[in-house]
Amino acid sequence: MLHRLLPLCLLAVACSGRPSAPTTTESTATPNIVLIFTDDMGYADMGAYGGTHVTTPHLDELAEAGVRFTNFRVAQAVCTASRAALLTGVYPGRLGLRGALDHTAKRGLAPEETTIAEVLRGRGYRTAMVGKWHLGHFSPYLPTDQGFESYLGIPYSHDMWASHPEAWAQKYFPRRVPLLEGATLRDSLSDFTSLNRLYNEAAVRVIENHDATTGPLFLYLAHSLPHVPLAEDPDYLPATGKGLYADVMAEIDAGVGEVRRALEARGMGDNTLIIFSSDNGPWLSYGDHAGRTPFREGKATSFEGGVRVPLITYWPGHTPAGRVSGANLMAIDLLPSLAKLTGAPLPGRELSGHERLSDFLGITAGDSPTPYAIYWLDSLEAVVSADGRYKLHFPHPYSSQEGQPAATGGMPVPYRRDSIGRSLFDLREDPGETTDVAAQHPTVVKELTAFADRMRAGDLRSSE
Repeated sequence: MLHRLLPLCLLAVACSGRPSAPTTTESTATPNIVLIFTDDMGYADMGAYGGTHVTTPHLDELAEAGVRFTNFRVAQAVCTASRAALLTGVYPGRLGLRGALDHTAKRGLAPEETTIAEVLRGRGYRTAMVGKWHLGHFSPYLPTDQGFESYLGIPYSHDMWASHPEAWAQKYFPRRVPLLEGATLRDSLSDFTSLNRLYNEAAVRVIENHDATTGPLFLYLAHSLPHVPLAEDPDYLPATGKGLYADVMAEIDAGVGEVRRALEARGMGDNTLIIFSSDNGPWLSYGDHAGRTPFREGKATSFEGGVRVPLITYWPGHTPAGRVSGANLMAIDLLPSLAKLTGAPLPGRELSGHERLSDFLGITAGDSPTPYAIYWLDSLEAVVSADGRYKLHFPHPYSSQEGQPAATGGMPVPYRRDSIGRSLFDLREDPGETTDVAAQHPTVVKELTAFADRMRAGDLRSSE
């Protein structure tokens, strides 16, 4: 199994490479902010995280110049819930969102919720989004209803179309997927060959057209890929020779380079914070069309393979170059941290996340003020300790790929149903979650269980 084969150096808790002196975390800074979020990308799907099955020179260079995190998690290992938590700083259950919305959904992220875009607009930022939204596909749930001044992208997953490889989906989904510009239908797509290129070029245009005299820029670039169906543009890049998945990752990687060059050309490079991550781990049932993780299981589970994802931050002169950080972080911490950075007031509702700006910039590598809750749909399935060392699973069923045949060619293989009892794992010694150590650490079990009980009782603030 992959999570038992990759070297433990990839799972370092707190290493450091050639750090340069950080400068400031003052709340008066207003850098441009570019947040790049991929879909179903595995922890090991770039060279900087040990991936040899891909070629990602631009991402590797970004990690070399900035901070690479080894202990960053999303709030839930599926599209809608993960994105909602990222953009609001709130556990998705509190938002009334779970799993992944499809094309029939009659709801989305409620207009009264406050997103990162709205927080930053309050500080004079110009805001733009390119890519996959998946938080409601009609007004009042669109990006332009949630703080983004412009939007170009697909409002939900691009596999929600009638050429899906599974027979049930062919009967359920429409023949085409909408491509929106703002709230207007720009095109209906039945082919996704040039989707990466479309997004990359649109992101570059946002940067090229930005007028710095009107305020700093917040750009959210949310890729639809490497979520299946995979598609590459033969006129965009030469093939990597490592297969279709690697070619798709190369297109995403190229976009990182194009964004950085556009920032430099506009004189924005030195004052831009770039943040790169993924919404969840790989969709393992798709085999060679899926990414890789050194951890147990993948997307749609509460194991580390589902929720622990890559994170890179880079801001010249502010993030220590080449640092590897084991800071225990979750996506819900991003909004309050960016508010601290820019001096923006926090939303009126209480957040689930915490201000962790110094940790996000790689200046410190601290613990969370509280444990983190990990849900699957409406069920609290696991809790990670505040220091990130221990993870307590509560009894729950899950879909497993271990022992299943390898899928090829984009046709998924079935999951097998499995279950886990109450189990405590020492992630520092056992990142693959293989050995239950609950009997050796009863106090840890008691503390994490008490936190989970408070959460289930309705205290979802994670601030007690």
